[in-house]
Amino acid sequence: MELVEHFEASRARLMSLAYRIVGSHNDAEDAVQAAWLRARSADPAQLVNPEGWLTTVTARVCLDQLRARHRRREVPFTADDIPGVQLAADEAFVRREDVSRALLVVLDELSPPQRVAYVLHDLFAVPFDEIGPVLDTTVAAAKKLASRARIRLRDARAADLPGSAHQMEIIDAFLAAARGGDIARLVTLLAPDVVRTADLGFLADGTAPVVRGAWAVAKETRSFVDRIAAAAPVLVEGRPGAVIAPGGHPFALIRIGVHDGLVRSIDITPYERGIVSLPAASVRDSQFTQGCIPYRMVRSIDGNT
Repeated sequence: MELVEHFEASRARLMSLAYRIVGSHNDAEDAVQAAWLRARSADPAQLVNPEGWLTTVTARVCLDQLRARHRRREVPFTADDIPGVQLAADEAFVRREDVSRALLVVLDELSPPQRVAYVLHDLFAVPFDEIGPVLDTTVAAAKKLASRARIRLRDARAADLPGSAHQMEIIDAFLAAARGGDIARLVTLLAPDVVRTADLGFLADGTAPVVRGAWAVAKETRSFVDRIAAAAPVLVEGRPGAVIAPGGHPFALIRIGVHDGLVRSIDITPYERGIVSLPAASVRDSQFTQGCIPYRMVRSIDGNT
């Protein structure tokens, strides 16, 4: 197979990997293109395993991008900081590739080496003996970086509360009904005296900061369809809630109080760093790895296992 054919066969996987590392469609495209340009000028002896070589180089370029952001002291962007065209491109990619919004939000709070180690190993099954050279470190150090990333993702400070799994199911159902405009279903999930509060910055002029009652809250969700479509369940300060993250970029937090199987409170506030995590049991679940093509599968297909 010619090099160009190897690259075209790997392009979708490389984009998937790069997006999860850098969290930007434009930056991911730049990283993949840079890997291709380096491949064209590389010594053919280096390209015995083109897919593996392209994976390594793409990851290195992504790591350089993350480190450059860190040197510029750029904090992870929120949705408000991103130009509309770029945000639209990121949102289109997230939907097309079924990338976990929740995972992207928390990945943005990892150090660059932690993020690269976690994405390569846990999401794409790249072995640590190949991750070490990408990070210019040892295999043992690469394992520690991935381990620290997992701890941050699930946030050891936020131990699962009794019944939190069931509460998360209620929140999943609430978000699904809201996305689909199923008012009747929403009313069955809301307590009769449910209260919705929101920061005024998220509300259109004339919208009440506090709404009470199941029917009123359910009906109001029609005004927030776009935001609900970009919402994903997370733990907020250790309690089940959701984050609104168009394109995987945080915009707002939704604290959702669930009691006796019903949603009793909904509080929408600006996003805060360091308080969002994933349910511990879900850090490696399929919902956070959808759209990934494990590296071992690629090597198996290529016959290089």
